[in-house]
Amino acid sequence: MPEEREKDFYWSENAHPHNQRRKEILEKYPEIKKLFGPDIKLAIITVFLVSFQMFSATYLVKHMNVWVFILYTYFIGATVTHALFLAIHEITHNLAFKKQAPNNWLAIFANIPIVFPYAMSFKVYHTMHHRSQGVDGIDVDIPTFNEAKTFKGSFEKFIWAFTQIFFYAFRPMMIYKIKIGKWQIINIIFQVIAMAIYIPLFGWWEGILYLLLCNFIAGSIHPLAGHFITEHYVFREGQETYSYYGPLNKLAFNVGYHNEHHDFPSVPFSRLPKVKKIAPDYYENLYSHKSWSMVIFRFITSPVYTLFSRIKRKETVLD
Repeated sequence: MPEEREKDFYWSENAHPHNQRRKEILEKYPEIKKLFGPDIKLAIITVFLVSFQMFSATYLVKHMNVWVFILYTYFIGATVTHALFLAIHEITHNLAFKKQAPNNWLAIFANIPIVFPYAMSFKVYHTMHHRSQGVDGIDVDIPTFNEAKTFKGSFEKFIWAFTQIFFYAFRPMMIYKIKIGKWQIINIIFQVIAMAIYIPLFGWWEGILYLLLCNFIAGSIHPLAGHFITEHYVFREGQETYSYYGPLNKLAFNVGYHNEHHDFPSVPFSRLPKVKKIAPDYYENLYSHKSWSMVIFRFITSPVYTLFSRIKRKETVLD
């Protein structure tokens, strides 16, 4: 059980564990290298998810009464949107195609139902998260000090979790501003054109409202959103990254295999379970979660877990 964190984060003087563990595992189990490389199923599933979500926004939700609309948006729409978040996460690692440009175009396509252009900026920030995990001022996955200080009680943590999507959207720009590059500009132009075509043809009301609500719910109190808290909040002293091996991985591109993913970001979602099977001695002794929903509940209700329950380090630790 970790100690209660009220005033500051955990500070580590060591590098994050994944580079060293990757080296050790590859020395012992070199066959894991055969798992590296793209999987075309990622592209196929992504195209299906985008098509399904846009069909729902364009046709299905316009024929629903308000209660069916709400239930459909929460259980179906938000689940699909969260799957698209995670598809973009996978594509960020160039795991759909061998070359970077096709992966970027697929991520931009996957971005369409999310309304706001974010895929290419996410790619930059997520790469920083992997390379500089926990580094103060670089890893924007970690809450700011003021954020952690403000949302410290159960009610405040509920508000934070409920509106979590906004923190993930705006926190990166507050912590580390990136230069706008070619692919960010392409992402913005493509998304503006897509919305400029969609809105006049199908209208603002049901379709855009549905897509925006899906975005909000997907990053709010939703079972799949439990992975945001599960992945790196400290649930055991000294452990920095956590996996989840439950059934919701089937809806979430196996993002629950998070230790495995950070150890081997070149392994696509479909092969991540094989990493654990090949090297069980490196993963079965680590604390893991059984339920994303229960993680959300425990995080909100227990005073032991706060937004300070994250491991941080100075940049010089990684030198």
